[in-house]
Amino acid sequence: MSDFDAALNIFAQEAGELLNDMEDALLALESAPGDAEIVNRLFRAMHTIKGSSGLFGFDPIVAFTHEAETVLDGVRQGERPIDAELISVLLDSKDHVAQLVEHCLAAPETALPEDLVARGRSLIGRLGGRCEGAVSPAPEPSVLTSEAGGPISADDHWLISLAFGENAFRNGMDPLSFIRYLTTLGEIRQILTLAPAMPAGDSMDPESCYLHFKIALQSEANKQTIESVFEFIVDDCDIKILPPNAKLSDYLGLLDNLEPAQWQKLGDMLVEIGALTRGEIDSALREQDAARGIGAGKPIGEILVERQVVQQPIVEHALRKQEQTKQKLAAEANYIRVDAGKLGHLIDLVGELVISSAAMNLIVERHGLGDAGDVAAGMNALVGSIRDTALELRMVQIGETFSRFRRVVRDVGKELRKDIELYISGGETELDKAMVEKINDPLTHLVRNALDHGIEPPEQRLAAGKPAQGSVHLNAFHQSGHIVIQVSDDGAGLNADKIVAKAIAAGLIKADHSLSRQEIYGLIFAAGLSTKEQATSLSGRGVGMDVVKKNIEALRGSVAIDSVEGQGTTISIELPLTLAIIDGFMVGCDRERYIIPLNLVDECLEMGDKECNIDEVEHYINLRGQVLPYLRLSEYFQQPRTETGEGRRESMVVVKSGRGKAGFVVDELHGEHQTVIKPLGKVFEKLTGITGATVLGDGTVALILDVPGLVQAAMTRRPSRLTASSA
Repeated sequence: MSDFDAALNIFAQEAGELLNDMEDALLALESAPGDAEIVNRLFRAMHTIKGSSGLFGFDPIVAFTHEAETVLDGVRQGERPIDAELISVLLDSKDHVAQLVEHCLAAPETALPEDLVARGRSLIGRLGGRCEGAVSPAPEPSVLTSEAGGPISADDHWLISLAFGENAFRNGMDPLSFIRYLTTLGEIRQILTLAPAMPAGDSMDPESCYLHFKIALQSEANKQTIESVFEFIVDDCDIKILPPNAKLSDYLGLLDNLEPAQWQKLGDMLVEIGALTRGEIDSALREQDAARGIGAGKPIGEILVERQVVQQPIVEHALRKQEQTKQKLAAEANYIRVDAGKLGHLIDLVGELVISSAAMNLIVERHGLGDAGDVAAGMNALVGSIRDTALELRMVQIGETFSRFRRVVRDVGKELRKDIELYISGGETELDKAMVEKINDPLTHLVRNALDHGIEPPEQRLAAGKPAQGSVHLNAFHQSGHIVIQVSDDGAGLNADKIVAKAIAAGLIKADHSLSRQEIYGLIFAAGLSTKEQATSLSGRGVGMDVVKKNIEALRGSVAIDSVEGQGTTISIELPLTLAIIDGFMVGCDRERYIIPLNLVDECLEMGDKECNIDEVEHYINLRGQVLPYLRLSEYFQQPRTETGEGRRESMVVVKSGRGKAGFVVDELHGEHQTVIKPLGKVFEKLTGITGATVLGDGTVALILDVPGLVQAAMTRRPSRLTASSA
């Protein structure tokens, strides 16, 4: 990959992060429209994207973001208030920028499609509208006070104070010539001539200069340009230049956008944004050093304000920015960007290391190498630590994924004319990055379903004694080596009778069924079943919930439903923490070995155990009063038996999947086994009961069982009387 391609990748990542941050900020503004810091976040995001796009010559992005940036600057200046319409158009603008970025990265040399051009023009038109009654807040006036002429306002003028030294005339300096030259930069609106040190009568020296001037200059020049007028008299004149208050917000905005590569001193920050000149800083530093010499040192910011070369709000804002930068750089120093491909390769190598470690243990055990046993045990511990650490590198918090649904809830709520609030908890819960990417689509469908099916219209909620505003809650937490993600709503809940009627009409169940309530709720995952009376653009055709379940089970997860009619529904998704390496429990049937994910194993027992009563005909056991279906793995996978039934000593592994439990009858229990998951090829991808494979230490292959699928298979084979007794 060339340096340019690497830079493009970084641009794409940063643009995506900035756009996500912008969406979060806009959604936060709906509840806190007066938060200036959120507005600054929006402006910084758009400004940064514009600047980065300009570096790569992405002119369409630069042109559009400039318009949005102008509007956001107007918001910062108080010229345009934040309202629902502006938030909506800015959200649409954020989406448009994302499309522009995608186009420029994919085809930078081609013109924008007409629909994209038209959408941009439409958004610029919507952005350009000004709201009636927007009033700019009046800035607090800053003044230079004179003994003779009173205050001079700094609202719209540069305030320049010139205190000439006594030797100015002797050194050939003409104060009036500098004032005349100053008029080339703008218009002098007011000038006060003072002589506070003028001696009385004969004590005055006609060759000495006692003149002081206070000047109000209206000019578009910057501070450095104005100071350069007096560069020849810096040794014979005390010069103070205070910017107009009209520039105060500009300096504060520049401080907000300042992104230094390293921690900066206060003076350097103010010089960089143009609020101070280097000469003013050097002069203040000399005063500070002199004061320290007599034990009266002051902070540089206090000196600058006292010298009237910068306003107090700018110094305070710069100090806050300095502290924020310090904290940000300290945090960033703990992180480095790592290419996801390299991280994936590392995980693969760790997996091979786990397999090699298992092979070494097998050799040590087979040949009775006692001396090597301790070394092997130590290496196993190290391999385990390396495995856990490598997997942690791919762990990310799920909160960012949850936050993306704020926009979904907002937009869908407006479309359905429902007032819905999204609540998020457990956002700090971590899981594998690959898992986060694959769970996004199922979560999106479940959230949309909750908004459309679950939450009632406001009038129905009020009639039912509920608040008009509905709520959807996303929650995540760790439980027994799994991550559990819950999508809850306080809507109408599921109507079991309606589900049954729909299922009978669709031929999914018979009229004389004896399904438990949980099994009835589970029918909504059947293909083609929907309780929605009328299909909408969001749901109602029975397409999607079956796909949701398949996608979750493809991740070795399970899904369960709890619902109370009239109160709401909770859908719980249980997922493994990682897709790469797991702790497994190895079992054997005849000459085949299988791996069961260890966190799904509940207990192991012998088939002849007194605690259980076995019904070999109906394939169920009564385990301490609990009815459990079971499968013989050898029969399920149609393996030929090598021993007679009487010569076998069988064991049962009780497994759990969501709220379902079942038993797997096996011949051997081999114990825990670190399992490196290898995907099955396309030839075997439709094989039921199996989700993958792993290579054992002796080079043989063990199949990884699809526990949710096998539990479901065991439960569907049980007789009706068991269903009734367990309901």
